[in-house]
Amino acid sequence: MIEVGQAAPDFQLPDQDGETVKLSALRGQPVVVYFYPRADTPGCTVQACGVRDRSADYSAYDAAVLGISPDPVADVKRFADKFSLNFKLLADADHAVADLYGVWAEKSMYGRKFWGNQRATFVIDSDGVVAHVIPKVTPATHDDQVLAALGLLSDRSSGGQG
Repeated sequence: MIEVGQAAPDFQLPDQDGETVKLSALRGQPVVVYFYPRADTPGCTVQACGVRDRSADYSAYDAAVLGISPDPVADVKRFADKFSLNFKLLADADHAVADLYGVWAEKSMYGRKFWGNQRATFVIDSDGVVAHVIPKVTPATHDDQVLAALGLLSDRSSGGQG
């Protein structure tokens, strides 16, 4: 898994509208990249709606949020529309970006083994360096953790104590 202090690997993926989003194009502002297992499932919905509901808090830090799943564009589009999500969801259908970040992992549920995205979040600073990693995200507390990390990042960049 990518670690704090490493340059965030660049990528480009289609968003829910089929538009290409390139991570390096967002330099100059903090970026929250979160990986989630599957669109429109209970935990993923709690997590996405939390980001939606706290969008003003993310905006206060000028942070872009990118949610990435192995779903095709059509599925992330349905998810975004169903819950009026106001940030970019990216379709990593071949899980190449999940592999790049080290979050494509073997999982187990009800005795069945399968591969999928580990629920993990990376806070990337305005220079493209990973500033904070949450390797095992709990959907209900995701926003509190991410916003605290953005607060520390903001303190550091403004010369404050953090």
